[in-house]
Amino acid sequence: MNTHLSVVIGAGGTGGHIYPGLALADALRRAVPGAVISFIGTERGLETELIPAAGYRLHTVDMIPFDPSLGAKRYLLPAALLRSAGQAKAVLRRQGAHVVVGMGGYPSAPAVLGARMAGLPALIHESNAVPGRANKFAARLTPNLAVAFDRSRPHLTGGEQALTTGMPISAALAALGRDRLAYRAEARQALQVPDGRRLVVFNGGSLGAARLTAAALGLARQWQDRDDVQLLIKTGPAALPEATTTLAADGGHRVARAVPYLDRMDRVYAAADLIVCRAGSATVAELAATGVPAVLVPYPHAPGDHQTHNARVLSDAGAGLLLPDAETTAGRLAGLIEPLLADPALLAAMSGAAEPGPHGRAADLLAAEVLRLAGHPIPSSVLEHA
Repeated sequence: MNTHLSVVIGAGGTGGHIYPGLALADALRRAVPGAVISFIGTERGLETELIPAAGYRLHTVDMIPFDPSLGAKRYLLPAALLRSAGQAKAVLRRQGAHVVVGMGGYPSAPAVLGARMAGLPALIHESNAVPGRANKFAARLTPNLAVAFDRSRPHLTGGEQALTTGMPISAALAALGRDRLAYRAEARQALQVPDGRRLVVFNGGSLGAARLTAAALGLARQWQDRDDVQLLIKTGPAALPEATTTLAADGGHRVARAVPYLDRMDRVYAAADLIVCRAGSATVAELAATGVPAVLVPYPHAPGDHQTHNARVLSDAGAGLLLPDAETTAGRLAGLIEPLLADPALLAAMSGAAEPGPHGRAADLLAAEVLRLAGHPIPSSVLEHA
């Protein structure tokens, strides 16, 4: 039985793969304080910023995306995968890894293949309702599968045997859970929400979303004379200057504030009456866990249209409204949002309709499986939460 623990997590590309990987890493570090946790990614994605900022080491490999739009370059994919898997195998040897976890995104495929080459156990976590190409491939390399949503099982080789863990979310959001109203006053003060106003948050994902930002700015202009609503618009850093200028020029600043990031999502969910957002798997899991009503605008170019499938986890339950990207205008949003803000009972019903699932416990559930595969004792603190 191992007396120490080394885990390597493959995650990269977008925040939807990285943040769950970080939540898992934090859970493992809580469970085994002396554990060595590191990540495999590439130089292309957000992992180069988010992982070191969270205090974890990032090893990079030369992998290219599993993307048909590469054209003729897609024929280079097998060679790139073998090369990057060899690089990953070398990382695993240097780290003395006991187990590898693939969280999805194209950097996770070489990590899992590298584990296969090194004779190490590997675990795949699929976060979306419809798996991405990397995990569909990687699922053929290991029998150890975990899923955030049961809907993804039929799309994975061996998916019928997968462990349903939910989506690992941050400890702050897991603690918030359905008690968000208890923190509402404190959160609204921190986010500068005036008394008596409903807060509508626009959250376009890791880098913002031009479609959502444009609709939010138009809505702010349309609602500038209202005294019962406040908009908080996450633009991403690149779009912030133009958004701020627009709000100041057309009067939208009276009811709206633009920010580059939303770095305390526990406060955002506690303060919000409604969220307008993309439908990445992490966002959908967070909404389900916290019970915040949402208007979900799936990113139309997501592989396999997986964001639409993610959104239906909430819309089918009555916990959210699904709005196609092409229809997302200020006028269309006003028509959807105004009846909700005018009917607190309807918002409460949407909040109650969300199925919280295991998301609040997912990091510990996944950590317990990682420890099992590594042959490491599972602390009682993890078992209690799992």
